[in-house]
Amino acid sequence: MMKGKAKNKNLSKIEELTSFFFEVGTLRKIARSHRQTLLTDDLSDSIASHSFRVAIIGYFLAKEVGADSDKVIKMCLLHDIEESRAGDQNWVHKKYVKVFENEIREEQLGKIPHSQELLSLSKEYDEKKSLEAKVAKDSDLLDQILLLREYEWVGNKEAKRWLDGEAQGKRIYNQAARQIVKEIYKQKPSLWWHNLWTSDRR
Repeated sequence: MMKGKAKNKNLSKIEELTSFFFEVGTLRKIARSHRQTLLTDDLSDSIASHSFRVAIIGYFLAKEVGADSDKVIKMCLLHDIEESRAGDQNWVHKKYVKVFENEIREEQLGKIPHSQELLSLSKEYDEKKSLEAKVAKDSDLLDQILLLREYEWVGNKEAKRWLDGEAQGKRIYNQAARQIVKEIYKQKPSLWWHNLWTSDRR
């Protein structure tokens, strides 16, 4: 059993980076905590799967509004990275739990190459002042609304209640994202494959 703090102060840059890659991989194993309040056991909805779709959304949304897509993608990939150590908290947990997100990110990113760029982007995202930070946050919210629509489509009444309340959409910053929200509410989640399926093999 380990006692005290782990002694890794003298790790090389490559050792630190490799360790960070292992840590990032654990985000695949962290289920998002709204499973509790949405009354669903969708284990495919992890912090890693969430961040992946957020980054994809972020790229296209940045292009739509003329933001720096490179910065937006990086912010999207970083926006929940501290949850590898703190876990995910839903809006009930946040009433009772204090998470030292900045401290976690400083420890996570501070010793790896290009740390200052990553810490700067993370701080910019938290402040939500720049166009890129707002686009990244909109992308985060869009993924959540997409997920709620998917759950509603298969009969989750709690997800429908969240969508009907429209609280999700009210926090959106830009018009392009608002247009996507309107389409999410209208479109069937299965539309993407409707013209693809066939019983005939090629």
